[in-house]
Amino acid sequence: SLTLWLQFLKLAAEFPSEDIFLVTASPVIKAVTNFKQVSKTLEEFDVEEQPSSLLEKRYPNIRVIQSGVKQLKSDEHKIYTEDGKEYIYEKLCLCAGAKPKLIVEGNPYVLGIRDTDSAQAFQKNLAQAERIVVVGNGGIALELVYEVQGCEVIWAIKDKAIGNTFFDAGAAEFLLPKLTAESQESPIECKRTKYTVEGSEEKGGPPGASDKLGSALGPDWHEGLHLKGTKEFSHKVHIEILCEVKKILLQQEFIQLQQTSLTFPKGEKNVEADEVLWPVYVELTNGKIYGCNFIVSATGVVPNVEPFLDGNNFAVGEDGGLKVDKHMHTSLPDVFAAGDICTAAWEPSPVWHQMRLWTQARQMGWYAAKCMAAEALGESIDMDFSFELFAHITKFFNYKVVVLGKYNAQGLGSEHELMLRCTKGHEYVKVVMQNGRMMGAVLIGETDLEETFENLILNQMDLSAYGEDLLNPDIDIEDYFD
Repeated sequence: SLTLWLQFLKLAAEFPSEDIFLVTASPVIKAVTNFKQVSKTLEEFDVEEQPSSLLEKRYPNIRVIQSGVKQLKSDEHKIYTEDGKEYIYEKLCLCAGAKPKLIVEGNPYVLGIRDTDSAQAFQKNLAQAERIVVVGNGGIALELVYEVQGCEVIWAIKDKAIGNTFFDAGAAEFLLPKLTAESQESPIECKRTKYTVEGSEEKGGPPGASDKLGSALGPDWHEGLHLKGTKEFSHKVHIEILCEVKKILLQQEFIQLQQTSLTFPKGEKNVEADEVLWPVYVELTNGKIYGCNFIVSATGVVPNVEPFLDGNNFAVGEDGGLKVDKHMHTSLPDVFAAGDICTAAWEPSPVWHQMRLWTQARQMGWYAAKCMAAEALGESIDMDFSFELFAHITKFFNYKVVVLGKYNAQGLGSEHELMLRCTKGHEYVKVVMQNGRMMGAVLIGETDLEETFENLILNQMDLSAYGEDLLNPDIDIEDYFD
């Protein structure tokens, strides 16, 4: 994973005479290239999948063991791999990431998109599909419904508005016209994650991909994939809000139960019974049933802790991750954790929170390596600056999106106010204020405000005197607070 790659570069350089083992089930690792520090906390970089053997060539003290971990015996400082071998460690860092939180396990028509293999499986099955059902409202669901062409998409979300993980209802309303556009625009230049898909060809069979976890996807996972169904139209998305999946029926069950499914809605009231027989059917909690070729479960991830819990007394967070302190230690001696597998259990900065994103995986991996090195050398280390402010830059619906701090007023209660500026089809700017101080922001489009707002959140300047002029487009706020 990306977390592992960064750790190994840091540790290999710091301890050239020590043996460093990388245990991974995947034949590829993710390498960071073209790193660019956009601001104090915002960063952009490309990610390339490379053979793990390149690590060994570059650093003689690194040895890559291509096997999954079967068991950890922390009291003996040993790990056992699936190929039957055992390894003794002095310091261990667990970076096993997370796995998709599937709406149902073991159903061949339910596909989770988490790694390059499952993305390939999705592309292959989409090429034969006329309709899919997407369940979930996070980053992958948002990207997927926009990128898919030539296929009807029923999008089931449990919230009132799309993108609830990142946006409020106002931002969702701003983005919606892009979903109903007849043709897609050319994508904006991608400055971040690029990767090539390597590995074995998918074998025939139903849509479900292998249950072996590969390297996790970052944003732009769809770059280079041909996400087109069998039809000639561009977007055709219908959103079912405030609902979840009640039941999944295979074709035979559907026939036996004599249920009625619906056609793709052509309008609010124009809903008809569907005469087509589909391979699988989804019954939603709002009572509607839709048939489809397959279902995409994009309902988030759960930390991949399973191989490590048995026989080890780890402190585990409410979200299922391994609890780590401010130096990335787990509750067990000499065992660290970083990335999606861990839960930040330290007292966070007022404008930082954990979110299982590629940016935090990179930051945690690099910082965990520094912590491991410091402990081995008996040195003290300060908390990394990247944990001062939550900052993430990405792309949705072909818009640049920046989220900063408590961008959805997370944990602020009712004692906050929102300020908005919106130009339809161009930009959406929202800031979260509390006691005259900026606590968070959402920037959609080319606003050029990210660095200024980052500084205002970090320095907690009292902005009460500026009132609504803070978002006045006629005032160059960047120069004002330079």
